[in-house]
Amino acid sequence: MSSTLRTFALMAALTALLMGLGWLIGGRGGALIALIFAGAGNIWAWWNSDKAMLRRNNAVPVTRQNAPELVDLVAELAQRGNLPIPAVYVMQTEQPNAFATGRNPENAAVAVTQGLMQILNRDELAGVIAHELAHIRNRDTLTMTVAATLAGAIAMLGNMALWTGGRNGRGGLLAGLAAMIFAPVAASLVQMAISRTREFRADALGAEIAGQTEGLSSALQKIAQAAGRVVNVPAERNPASASMFIINPLSGMNMDSLFRTHPPTEDRIAALRELRLNGRP
Repeated sequence: MSSTLRTFALMAALTALLMGLGWLIGGRGGALIALIFAGAGNIWAWWNSDKAMLRRNNAVPVTRQNAPELVDLVAELAQRGNLPIPAVYVMQTEQPNAFATGRNPENAAVAVTQGLMQILNRDELAGVIAHELAHIRNRDTLTMTVAATLAGAIAMLGNMALWTGGRNGRGGLLAGLAAMIFAPVAASLVQMAISRTREFRADALGAEIAGQTEGLSSALQKIAQAAGRVVNVPAERNPASASMFIINPLSGMNMDSLFRTHPPTEDRIAALRELRLNGRP
Protein backbone atom coordinates (compact mmCIF):
# COMPACT_ATOMS: atom_id res chain seq x y z
CA MET A 1 0.00 0.00 0.00
CA SER A 2 1.40 3.44 -0.91
CA SER A 3 2.15 6.03 1.76
CA THR A 4 -0.78 8.20 0.66
CA LEU A 5 -3.30 5.35 0.61
CA ARG A 6 -2.08 4.10 3.96
CA THR A 7 -2.49 7.57 5.46
CA PHE A 8 -6.06 7.81 4.15
CA ALA A 9 -6.82 4.37 5.60
CA LEU A 10 -5.42 5.36 8.98
CA MET A 11 -7.36 8.63 8.98
CA ALA A 12 -10.51 6.67 8.17
CA ALA A 13 -9.75 4.40 11.13
CA LEU A 14 -9.50 7.42 13.43
CA THR A 15 -12.80 8.78 12.13
CA ALA A 16 -14.51 5.40 12.56
CA LEU A 17 -13.20 5.12 16.12
CA LEU A 18 -14.47 8.60 16.89
CA MET A 19 -17.93 7.83 15.52
CA GLY A 20 -18.00 4.51 17.38
CA LEU A 21 -17.44 6.32 20.65
CA GLY A 22 -20.14 8.80 19.71
CA TRP A 23 -22.54 5.91 19.10
CA LEU A 24 -21.63 4.36 22.47
CA ILE A 25 -22.46 7.64 24.18
CA GLY A 26 -25.57 8.68 22.26
CA GLY A 27 -26.51 6.19 19.56
CA ARG A 28 -26.86 7.30 15.95
CA GLY A 29 -27.26 10.92 16.95
CA GLY A 30 -24.14 10.69 19.12
CA ALA A 31 -22.13 9.36 16.19
CA LEU A 32 -23.26 12.27 14.04
CA ILE A 33 -22.51 14.80 16.77
CA ALA A 34 -19.05 13.29 17.24
CA LEU A 35 -18.35 13.68 13.53
CA ILE A 36 -19.55 17.30 13.59
CA PHE A 37 -17.47 17.95 16.69
CA ALA A 38 -14.38 16.60 14.97
CA GLY A 39 -15.06 18.76 11.94
CA ALA A 40 -15.36 21.88 14.09
CA GLY A 41 -12.13 20.97 15.88
CA ASN A 42 -10.32 20.56 12.60
CA ILE A 43 -11.55 23.95 11.35
CA TRP A 44 -10.09 25.50 14.50
CA ALA A 45 -6.87 23.54 14.01
CA TRP A 46 -6.68 24.66 10.35
CA TRP A 47 -6.38 28.30 11.44
CA ASN A 48 -4.62 28.06 14.79
CA SER A 49 -2.50 24.89 15.01
CA ASP A 50 0.70 26.53 13.76
CA LYS A 51 0.51 29.35 16.33
CA ALA A 52 -0.30 26.90 19.12
CA MET A 53 2.55 24.55 18.17
CA LEU A 54 5.08 27.38 18.06
CA ARG A 55 3.85 28.93 21.31
CA ARG A 56 3.86 25.63 23.24
CA ASN A 57 7.46 24.97 22.21
CA ASN A 58 8.73 28.45 23.12
CA ALA A 59 9.67 29.18 19.50
CA VAL A 60 10.86 32.74 18.84
CA PRO A 61 10.71 34.29 15.34
CA VAL A 62 14.03 35.28 13.81
CA THR A 63 14.90 37.44 10.81
CA ARG A 64 17.89 38.07 8.60
CA GLN A 65 18.99 40.79 11.01
CA ASN A 66 19.50 38.48 14.01
CA ALA A 67 20.01 35.06 12.32
CA PRO A 68 21.28 35.77 8.79
CA GLU A 69 22.89 32.36 8.06
CA LEU A 70 19.84 30.40 9.18
CA VAL A 71 17.31 32.58 7.39
CA ASP A 72 19.38 32.66 4.19
CA LEU A 73 19.73 28.87 4.25
CA VAL A 74 15.96 28.40 4.65
CA ALA A 75 15.34 30.84 1.79
CA GLU A 76 17.85 29.09 -0.48
CA LEU A 77 16.37 25.65 0.15
CA ALA A 78 12.78 26.89 -0.21
CA GLN A 79 13.69 28.28 -3.63
CA ARG A 80 15.24 24.95 -4.61
CA GLY A 81 12.09 23.18 -3.45
CA ASN A 82 9.78 25.55 -5.38
CA LEU A 83 8.18 26.70 -2.13
CA PRO A 84 7.30 30.09 -0.66
CA ILE A 85 9.84 31.10 1.98
CA PRO A 86 8.42 30.04 5.36
CA ALA A 87 8.72 31.97 8.59
CA VAL A 88 11.77 30.92 10.62
CA TYR A 89 11.75 30.27 14.38
CA VAL A 90 14.28 29.19 16.97
CA MET A 91 13.30 27.16 20.03
CA GLN A 92 15.06 27.95 23.28
CA THR A 93 16.18 24.42 24.15
CA GLU A 94 19.50 22.63 24.05
CA GLN A 95 17.98 19.43 22.62
CA PRO A 96 18.82 19.24 18.88
CA ASN A 97 15.54 19.00 16.97
CA ALA A 98 13.29 20.71 14.44
CA PHE A 99 9.73 20.74 13.11
CA ALA A 100 7.58 22.38 10.46
CA THR A 101 4.03 23.61 10.90
CA GLY A 102 1.35 25.49 8.99
CA ARG A 103 -1.88 24.78 7.15
CA ASN A 104 -0.35 25.15 3.67
CA PRO A 105 2.93 26.17 2.00
CA GLU A 106 1.81 29.80 1.94
CA ASN A 107 1.31 29.86 5.71
CA ALA A 108 4.16 27.70 6.97
CA ALA A 109 6.96 27.95 9.49
CA VAL A 110 10.17 26.04 10.15
CA ALA A 111 11.48 25.91 13.72
CA VAL A 112 14.89 24.64 14.85
CA THR A 113 16.35 24.44 18.33
CA GLN A 114 19.42 26.23 19.62
CA GLY A 115 20.93 22.83 20.28
CA LEU A 116 20.49 21.81 16.65
CA MET A 117 22.43 24.79 15.35
CA GLN A 118 25.21 24.14 17.85
CA ILE A 119 25.99 20.53 16.85
CA LEU A 120 25.35 20.47 13.08
CA ASN A 121 27.52 21.76 10.25
CA ARG A 122 25.97 23.61 7.32
CA ASP A 123 25.36 20.52 5.15
CA GLU A 124 23.70 18.70 8.05
CA LEU A 125 21.55 21.70 8.95
CA ALA A 126 20.56 22.00 5.28
CA GLY A 127 19.48 18.35 5.29
CA VAL A 128 17.26 18.89 8.34
CA ILE A 129 15.67 22.06 6.98
CA ALA A 130 15.11 20.41 3.59
CA HIS A 131 13.36 17.52 5.38
CA GLU A 132 11.02 19.99 7.09
CA LEU A 133 10.38 21.78 3.80
CA ALA A 134 9.46 18.40 2.33
CA HIS A 135 6.80 18.01 5.01
CA ILE A 136 5.45 21.41 4.03
CA ARG A 137 5.42 20.55 0.31
CA ASN A 138 3.72 17.22 1.01
CA ARG A 139 1.24 19.00 3.33
CA ASP A 140 2.11 16.56 6.08
CA THR A 141 1.79 19.34 8.64
CA LEU A 142 -1.93 19.57 7.90
CA THR A 143 -2.36 15.77 7.95
CA MET A 144 -0.68 15.46 11.35
CA THR A 145 -2.70 18.38 12.73
CA VAL A 146 -5.96 16.70 11.72
CA ALA A 147 -4.76 13.39 13.20
CA ALA A 148 -3.83 15.07 16.48
CA THR A 149 -7.22 16.79 16.65
CA LEU A 150 -9.11 13.54 16.06
CA ALA A 151 -6.95 11.72 18.62
CA GLY A 152 -7.67 14.43 21.19
CA ALA A 153 -11.40 14.20 20.55
CA ILE A 154 -11.28 10.41 20.89
CA ALA A 155 -9.49 10.68 24.24
CA MET A 156 -12.16 13.07 25.52
CA LEU A 157 -15.07 10.93 24.28
CA GLY A 158 -13.42 7.85 25.75
CA ASN A 159 -13.68 9.44 29.19
CA MET A 160 -17.30 10.41 28.54
CA ALA A 161 -18.14 6.86 27.47
CA LEU A 162 -17.28 5.54 30.94
CA TRP A 163 -20.09 7.56 32.51
CA THR A 164 -22.69 7.00 29.81
CA GLY A 165 -22.03 3.38 28.82
CA GLY A 166 -23.95 2.00 31.75
CA ARG A 167 -27.08 4.09 31.18
CA ASN A 168 -27.80 3.81 27.49
CA GLY A 169 -27.99 0.06 26.90
CA ARG A 170 -25.08 0.04 24.45
CA GLY A 171 -22.56 -2.12 26.22
CA GLY A 172 -22.88 -1.16 29.86
CA LEU A 173 -20.26 -0.06 32.32
CA LEU A 174 -17.62 -2.54 31.14
CA ALA A 175 -17.90 -1.25 27.56
CA GLY A 176 -17.56 2.30 28.84
CA LEU A 177 -14.50 1.38 30.88
CA ALA A 178 -12.93 -0.41 27.91
CA ALA A 179 -13.60 2.62 25.71
CA MET A 180 -12.01 4.96 28.24
CA ILE A 181 -8.85 2.83 28.42
CA PHE A 182 -8.39 1.46 24.92
CA ALA A 183 -9.84 4.12 22.60
CA PRO A 184 -7.19 6.79 23.42
CA VAL A 185 -4.44 4.14 23.14
CA ALA A 186 -5.76 3.00 19.76
CA ALA A 187 -6.01 6.60 18.58
CA SER A 188 -2.41 7.27 19.67
CA LEU A 189 -1.18 4.19 17.83
CA VAL A 190 -2.95 5.26 14.65
CA GLN A 191 -1.57 8.79 15.00
CA MET A 192 1.93 7.36 15.39
CA ALA A 193 1.45 5.12 12.36
CA ILE A 194 0.43 8.14 10.27
CA SER A 195 3.60 9.93 11.37
CA ARG A 196 5.81 6.96 10.54
CA THR A 197 4.37 6.70 7.01
CA ARG A 198 5.35 10.31 6.30
CA GLU A 199 8.95 10.34 7.54
CA PHE A 200 10.55 8.16 4.86
CA ARG A 201 8.90 10.20 2.11
CA ALA A 202 10.02 13.47 3.70
CA ASP A 203 13.57 12.12 4.06
CA ALA A 204 13.69 11.24 0.36
CA LEU A 205 12.23 14.54 -0.84
CA GLY A 206 14.38 16.46 1.64
CA ALA A 207 17.52 14.83 0.25
CA GLU A 208 16.37 15.83 -3.24
CA ILE A 209 15.83 19.44 -2.16
CA ALA A 210 19.22 19.57 -0.40
CA GLY A 211 20.91 17.93 -3.38
CA GLN A 212 22.60 15.22 -1.31
CA THR A 213 21.78 12.51 1.24
CA GLU A 214 24.92 12.60 3.40
CA GLY A 215 23.98 15.76 5.30
CA LEU A 216 20.59 14.45 6.41
CA SER A 217 21.99 10.99 7.24
CA SER A 218 24.71 12.47 9.42
CA ALA A 219 22.27 14.90 11.04
CA LEU A 220 19.78 12.15 11.91
CA GLN A 221 22.51 10.15 13.59
CA LYS A 222 23.74 13.14 15.62
CA ILE A 223 20.24 14.23 16.63
CA ALA A 224 19.15 10.74 17.67
CA GLN A 225 22.24 10.30 19.83
CA ALA A 226 21.90 13.68 21.53
CA ALA A 227 18.11 13.99 21.84
CA GLY A 228 17.82 11.14 24.33
CA ARG A 229 20.37 12.80 26.64
CA VAL A 230 18.75 16.26 26.76
CA VAL A 231 15.23 16.80 28.10
CA ASN A 232 13.00 18.98 25.93
CA VAL A 233 10.74 20.44 28.63
CA PRO A 234 8.10 22.07 26.35
CA ALA A 235 7.75 18.86 24.33
CA GLU A 236 7.43 16.78 27.51
CA ARG A 237 4.58 19.06 28.60
CA ASN A 238 2.85 18.61 25.21
CA PRO A 239 3.56 15.01 24.14
CA ALA A 240 0.87 15.11 21.43
CA SER A 241 3.24 17.29 19.39
CA ALA A 242 6.05 14.70 19.40
CA SER A 243 5.18 13.36 15.95
CA MET A 244 5.83 16.79 14.40
CA PHE A 245 9.56 16.76 15.22
CA ILE A 246 12.24 15.27 12.97
CA ILE A 247 13.29 12.98 15.86
CA ASN A 248 11.11 11.98 18.82
CA PRO A 249 11.76 14.75 21.39
CA LEU A 250 10.43 12.80 24.39
CA SER A 251 12.48 10.92 26.94
CA GLY A 252 12.36 7.13 26.87
CA MET A 253 13.73 6.85 23.34
CA ASN A 254 14.16 3.07 23.60
CA MET A 255 10.43 2.41 23.86
CA ASP A 256 8.86 -0.59 22.17
CA SER A 257 8.61 -0.16 18.41
CA LEU A 258 4.79 -0.29 18.58
CA PHE A 259 4.78 3.05 20.39
CA ARG A 260 7.38 4.86 18.28
CA THR A 261 6.29 8.19 16.83
CA HIS A 262 9.04 7.86 14.19
CA PRO A 263 10.66 5.02 12.26
CA PRO A 264 13.94 3.76 13.77
CA THR A 265 16.71 6.17 12.87
CA GLU A 266 18.89 3.37 11.52
CA ASP A 267 16.12 2.43 9.07
CA ARG A 268 15.86 6.02 7.86
CA ILE A 269 19.62 6.24 7.36
CA ALA A 270 19.59 2.91 5.50
CA ALA A 271 16.85 4.20 3.19
CA LEU A 272 18.90 7.33 2.46
CA ARG A 273 21.95 5.17 1.78
CA GLU A 274 19.85 3.15 -0.69
CA LEU A 275 18.88 6.37 -2.47
CA ARG A 276 22.54 7.31 -2.78
CA LEU A 277 23.50 3.90 -4.14
CA ASN A 278 20.74 4.25 -6.74
CA GLY A 279 22.07 7.62 -7.85
CA ARG A 280 19.44 9.76 -6.13
CA PRO A 281 19.33 12.57 -5.57
